[in-house]
Order: sequence, then C-alpha cells, then structure tokens
Amino acid sequence: MTIATVGSGVGALLRSWRGRRRISQLELALRADSSARHISFIETGRARPSQEMVLRLADHLDILVRERNALLVAAGYAPHYPESSLDDPALPGCAPVWSGC
Repeated sequence: MTIATVGSGVGALLRSWRGRRRISQLELALRADSSARHISFIETGRARPSQEMVLRLADHLDILVRERNALLVAAGYAPHYPESSLDDPALPGCAPVWSGC
C-alpha cells in the first residue's frame, strides 16, 4: 500500500518522508545539491520539481521504489519503475519448497 492518497501533493509527501527520516530541509538540500529555499518551495507547492529532482530527493530520503512512483505521480509525472503483483505469471517461478529453491 502506498502512502499517497487522493489530493496529496508531492510537497506534502516529501515533507512527510523528510519528517520520518528526521532530516531538515537544509540537510536534504545539501545532500541533493539543491537549496533549502527550493526544498521549501517544493514542499509548500510554490515550485514544481523536475522529474530528476523528485528522483534525487527520493534517493536521498531512502524511499522505497513503490513510493518513488507515488511521488512521481503526485508531481505530475508517469511512474518510473515497473510494478508487478506477486502472482504475476511473468515473474520467474520456483519449484516446490522441498527442492531447495
């Protein structure tokens, strides 16, 4: 299940993840080669981040791939990473447990 909900913007999601990681805007900006002001503008909706910036921030916040897709969608971009359900027939199968798989 993803954190994104209907009406959640990318700024609110980034602020939430930053809070969970206990990272200040300044620290995130330094890690992502940006400015605290730009991070603030993204979080408050005053600036729309590029797709590259969303992925860079997600990387520095250590966000799971599925959640990175949620951030991209919230920012108005298409998901970057493919998703498959665990019962997808395209996934490689495994022999019965007793075979040592």
